Amino acid sequence: MSTATGGAHRYERDSVEFTRTFAFLDAVYAIALTLLVVNIDPPEASAWRNLSTLLSSGLGWQLLGFGISFAVIAVFWRANHRIVARFGAITPATITANLVAIAFVVLIPFSTQGVSDAELADEPLTVTVYALNISIAVLAQSAVFFVARRDGVVRDPLPRRADTVKFIDTLTTPVVFLASIPIAYLFGTDWARYTWALLIVIGPLVGRWADRRIAAIRAAAASHPSRRDAD
Repeated sequence: MSTATGGAHRYERDSVEFTRTFAFLDAVYAIALTLLVVNIDPPEASAWRNLSTLLSSGLGWQLLGFGISFAVIAVFWRANHRIVARFGAITPATITANLVAIAFVVLIPFSTQGVSDAELADEPLTVTVYALNISIAVLAQSAVFFVARRDGVVRDPLPRRADTVKFIDTLTTPVVFLASIPIAYLFGTDWARYTWALLIVIGPLVGRWADRRIAAIRAAAASHPSRRDAD
């Protein structure tokens, strides 16, 4: 079922249009994951003598790049599902925002090729392209939620201050990836890649802070309903 308000269509959650949209988006994420394997070049027969020669043939870098990007795209897909779970409907603007977001996701296999190629391992530009790709993809996916909230399709929206806290939490990833760019030029690409590992520590810490802050905001909104409306 779809409705129109002021010329803008709104497709309800139980409509065919809603289902088709997110089935398509899920398929694109799956394709992006699958394309990562294209960056893995089969080693020459001589490299298969033992594990050491196999990994030193360049396969080690390629598998590392595959693993990192597979995890990154999987996180994007899970984040998209969490966002969509809160949608009661979808609008053309929300569909467009999703298309912009997945445009940067499907670029990840391309940017992965640079950071996973042993011959390019010392080139700072490969880190720059990859870090920018991931950072813009994160920001584009965040924009999906804010467009949906603007269009009024988010069910049971949190106070706006809580959404701001969530956005700050989301910024952790682009901040770390963007910080790796100057590090790549000043200290080398290996140190830049090590910087990405900081997300393993910083991500959960900022996430726990965000959860506590959001819980406090929700509690304050529940005890003062008028303040929730103001937020």
